[in-house]
Amino acid sequence: MPKKEDPRTIRSKEMFRNAVLSLLCEDPSVSNLNVQKVAAKAGLNRTTFYLHYQDIQDLLTQITKEIINQLSDKMVALKHAEDLSEKQQLTHLLDYLYIHRNYLLTLLSINQFEEQLFLLIEELIKTRRANIEKDLPADYVAIEIKTASLVGIIMWWMRKGLHYSSEYISDQIYLMYRV
Repeated sequence: MPKKEDPRTIRSKEMFRNAVLSLLCEDPSVSNLNVQKVAAKAGLNRTTFYLHYQDIQDLLTQITKEIINQLSDKMVALKHAEDLSEKQQLTHLLDYLYIHRNYLLTLLSINQFEEQLFLLIEELIKTRRANIEKDLPADYVAIEIKTASLVGIIMWWMRKGLHYSSEYISDQIYLMYRV
């Protein structure tokens, strides 16, 4: 049985996470981040920072992994959601991305979020195609092409199209691809 994490550790990590993301929203340049700034923004000291992370890059890597894991969990839930239509499933995914957009947009330029999103959506499409009872036509859109276009739409929406609701984007994608 895994050891339960100390609540103080959880709280400190959350404070550092919020601090670094807040600083990156103010100034997206990672090169301007340092442990002292992050610790001060979190209201904690540098020693506490080094109890949990090796350096700023380690913190950013852990934050990215955490968000990717949450997104992956969301994708798994969508794969197995039988009570929702395909469009509703897509809307739920877009809602999640919308809620976390500030973190995700900040992390886009730092780590390979887009690549991770590609892999998650590709797996979702593969699973959905495997669950189709009928044979797909020979000229059906390749999984990689469909995935790339969906990721492109989602990335555009997160960067420039957030004035559109997740339901609207879901409708548009559904009309294009019948995801």
